[in-house]
Amino acid sequence: MFRVKELDSMYLINCIPKRDDLVIRKASGIWVEDDSGRKYIDFFSGIAVNNVGHLHPKVVKAVKEQLDRYAHISMLYYSDVVVELAAKLAEVSPSRVKKSFFCNSGAEAVEGAIKFAKKYAVHKGRSGSITISLWGSFHGRTALALSITGQKKYKARLGNFASYPGVVHVIPPYYYRFGRGMSEKDFGVWAADHIADIIDHYEAGDVATVIVEPILGEGGIIVPPDTYLPRLRKITEERNIPLIVDEVQTGLGRTGKFFACEHWGVEPDIMTLAKALGGGLPIGAIMVSDEISQAMEPGDHFSTFGGNPISCSAAIAVLEIIREEKLVENSLLVGDYLLNGLKEIEEEQEKIGEVRGKGLMIGIEFVEDKYSKKPNVKIAQQVKDEMLKNGYILGVGGIYKNVLRIQPPLTINKEDAERFIQTLSKVIKSIRD
Repeated sequence: MFRVKELDSMYLINCIPKRDDLVIRKASGIWVEDDSGRKYIDFFSGIAVNNVGHLHPKVVKAVKEQLDRYAHISMLYYSDVVVELAAKLAEVSPSRVKKSFFCNSGAEAVEGAIKFAKKYAVHKGRSGSITISLWGSFHGRTALALSITGQKKYKARLGNFASYPGVVHVIPPYYYRFGRGMSEKDFGVWAADHIADIIDHYEAGDVATVIVEPILGEGGIIVPPDTYLPRLRKITEERNIPLIVDEVQTGLGRTGKFFACEHWGVEPDIMTLAKALGGGLPIGAIMVSDEISQAMEPGDHFSTFGGNPISCSAAIAVLEIIREEKLVENSLLVGDYLLNGLKEIEEEQEKIGEVRGKGLMIGIEFVEDKYSKKPNVKIAQQVKDEMLKNGYILGVGGIYKNVLRIQPPLTINKEDAERFIQTLSKVIKSIRD
């Protein structure tokens, strides 16, 4: 470990967030092993990437077989695996989005999605000068993606790098923090109507697009009221404004649906994917409707490594695994079991403000007390650290960094969930302010 950490300090740029004191030697399924031989259950999935588990044999086989054929040709030529992946995504995607462009990451997918929306606006005779995003959102760390991201902490001390013109941030559907005494149903309508007001009355330029995460991930696993996304979809449709749904973290079964927007019956005009798509390999995707696609012309967009055959082969395997092993159904079943168990802990713990989530995307928001709702960053980090000592890898996030993020591989079972609940309950009870 010490040699790895020494080399890390010497040769890697000091820009990576503070890491857990682990040197990972190998991983398989839901398990990872450090260089001392100790095993941990990965309840964070490499930040919601390993939905099918680490090194799934079918993914490994697909990668090896593709390596025997060819590794890179670029998108200047036709590739069988690229079109096969596009066709398989079209089979499972919301019916409005069927055309794909493949890139290398979530941030790249988001930037491309905004570019496509702006090109569509110009194609329709508008300027497309405004992009609307949410407070608390996270869409990536490249310039435009970071500009759209609605969290100041990611933009601090970067000069004007993250200040792309025409980005407007609005209140998120975060009922626990911003409910303002309304019912959850009414708040969902109000938050969506606030966007309509921005579009109709407060922005000088015309709006090219609205981009939302169906469940805010880095923002703290924020699940919107059921009224929010359908209302927002209606608002954007009435104004002929493309709705971008960022499914980079929520897609591919994570929430108990293949795509999280399906929980609310919402059909986006543009959808972004990445993270779990490659089964551990880097790949992103932008999916658009026929109407958006028709606004694009040859040469409008490209990526040297976009549609990489190795990553595309892995992604094809991932889609097949999710279907064959019924991982969407398992995510819903085990996720509900896990969520209900965690809500029982919430009822008895003054330091837990809210447990929320869908499928195997769950957040626990820690507070000083239930009345004040003051964010408790210290306890969130303590719980994460103590769970690591007990053999569980977890994440911490949220606008205030006080939300424990629980996002295990979709392959876990009820017994895994029950052991996690019991361990977490003991850890939380053991911590004193």
